Amino acid sequence: MRGRARVAALVAALLVACTPVQSVAAPAASVAQTAIATATATVAPTATPRPSPRVFVIVMENTGLERALRSSTISSLAERYALFTNYHAVGRPSLPNYLAMTSGSTWDISDDGYHALPATGLGQQLTAAGVTWRAYMEGMSAAGCMRSPYPYALKHDPFPYYGGACPENVVPFETLDLSATAPSFTWITPGLCHDAHDCAVDEAGAWLDDLVSRIVSSRAWHERSVLFIAWDEGDGGDANLVPLIAATSRGLSGQVATPYDHYSLLATIEDVFHLPRLGEAKTAHPITEVLAALE
Repeated sequence: MRGRARVAALVAALLVACTPVQSVAAPAASVAQTAIATATATVAPTATPRPSPRVFVIVMENTGLERALRSSTISSLAERYALFTNYHAVGRPSLPNYLAMTSGSTWDISDDGYHALPATGLGQQLTAAGVTWRAYMEGMSAAGCMRSPYPYALKHDPFPYYGGACPENVVPFETLDLSATAPSFTWITPGLCHDAHDCAVDEAGAWLDDLVSRIVSSRAWHERSVLFIAWDEGDGGDANLVPLIAATSRGLSGQVATPYDHYSLLATIEDVFHLPRLGEAKTAHPITEVLAALE
């Protein structure tokens, strides 16, 4: 019996030794370990979108380049920003120049009366393209843009001429929006004193200097902003050579002798907002110094 027991034990040992060993899978990663790995993964930075361009236009009155620079405040603005010394108005009196700046045509108008024109112009373009805009008129009252009294002047507000009605975008100067959500395009027409039409150039220059300071220090002024200060026409005997001063948020400065005119200004604005050019702006040379500063 003892012999049989030893044989049985030996057989059992041999069977255990010959049984294949099963592989054991490594334990799965814990939920905590997975969360840590996810949290520490490198995340590619998201590119910050470029802000849309923002354009401001201020239109002054009846002052040639030489006389304007005799004003210490205007001369200071010209030194601080870019002065275009070969910029010309395109007609006389005021109204044809305002129409040229906003539609690319004087419409063969040679007076300052009211003329209902086709529904065209820069304002119509901006609205159709979904670009926010406002035209701020100093002196405009609750009587509206067609009947407001002095110092407002309808002849210096071109927008009601197109389509024969006052757009809702034309508002009193007191509502000027310089917040971070300001319109993409802002037009400003001073009243008949602050534009130098009826008051001394120095008085108008002081008002202008204060307004420019407000704009360039506001939240509306961002990295792709430009401000144009244009004069509608000269004061006689100056070949309609008028100042154009341009400020950009990237520090444009110095004097530029390239020939430009009101059609160039319109072409530049339309190029900034990718709008089709109107009238004479189609063949005008845009103000490339400004366009480069906005890239």
